[in-house]
Amino acid sequence: MSATLNIDAVAAFLQTAELNSFTRAAEALGTAQSLVSTRIKRLEDGLGQTLLRRHPRLVRLTAEGERFLPAARELMAAHERALGAFRQPGERITLGISEQAVGAEIPAVLGRLTAQHQGIVINLRIEASRALEAAFERGELDVAIVRRLGAGRTGEVLREDVFGWFAADSLVRRPDEALPLVSLIAECWLRQHGIDALDRAGLAWREAFIGGGMAAVLAAVSGGLGVSPLAARIAPPGAVDVGPAWGLPPLGTSVVVLRSQVATPRATAFVRTLAAAFRMPSGS
Repeated sequence: MSATLNIDAVAAFLQTAELNSFTRAAEALGTAQSLVSTRIKRLEDGLGQTLLRRHPRLVRLTAEGERFLPAARELMAAHERALGAFRQPGERITLGISEQAVGAEIPAVLGRLTAQHQGIVINLRIEASRALEAAFERGELDVAIVRRLGAGRTGEVLREDVFGWFAADSLVRRPDEALPLVSLIAECWLRQHGIDALDRAGLAWREAFIGGGMAAVLAAVSGGLGVSPLAARIAPPGAVDVGPAWGLPPLGTSVVVLRSQVATPRATAFVRTLAAAFRMPSGS
C-alpha cells in the first residue's frame, strides 16, 4: 500500500463519489474527465482497493469506497484548513436559489459546498425565480439559480426539465369535481403556468393547498391533497404523473439557469462546483 495519499487524487475521488459522475466531477475540479479517472485509478492502486463501481452512465461507491469516504472528507477538510492559514478572511457570496429549480437538494448540496470551500461565506436567499432574476439585475446577488420557461437574459443552462402533473398514487380522479390544485405561493410562475394551461383546456380547478415552500408542497402531494405542476426531477418519491391518464394539458419543459457575476478565483471555483452539483448527468 502507498505510504502517502495524493491530495488531487483524493479530491477527484470525493467529487466523483458525491456527484455520482466523472463528468460533473471534472467540471467541479476544472479539469478533464480522463485526468479524474486516472487519478482515481492511481488512488485505488495505491490503496489496493476498488473504491468506485463504474456503470455506463453512473458511478457508485463500493463497500470499500463507503468506508474510505468519511476519511477522504476529513483529509480534504484538513487540507482546506491548512491552506486557509495563509488566506485572506472569508469571502462572501450572496447566492439566490429557486426551490422550483433545485427542490429538496439544497441542504445537501450546500453542506458539501461549504465543506469543500471553507473560505466562502454564503449569504443564501431562497425565493421565486422572478424575484431572483430581478434581484440579480439590481446587483443584489452574486449568483442565482433560477428556472425559466422561455428565453431569458444571460446565463448558463444547467439542464432541461420535463414538467408533469404529479399526485400521490392513491389519489382518485373525480371527473365531476374540480381538479384539486397544490402549488406554491401566488407569485410562483409555474403555478400560473399550470393554471393557464387548465383554463385554456376548459378544465375546472380549485385551490386545495398553497405552500410557502417546496417542502410543504411536496408533503401535500405525498399526502394526497391534490395535483401539482412540478418538474419530474423534484417530484416527491412515490408520486406519479397523472396528466396523461387524467386528460390534463401538457406543460412542456423548462431550463434551470445559473447566472453569476463573481470575479475572484476562489468565488469562481465555488461557482464551478455549484454548477456541477446541479447539472444533470448526460443521458439521465
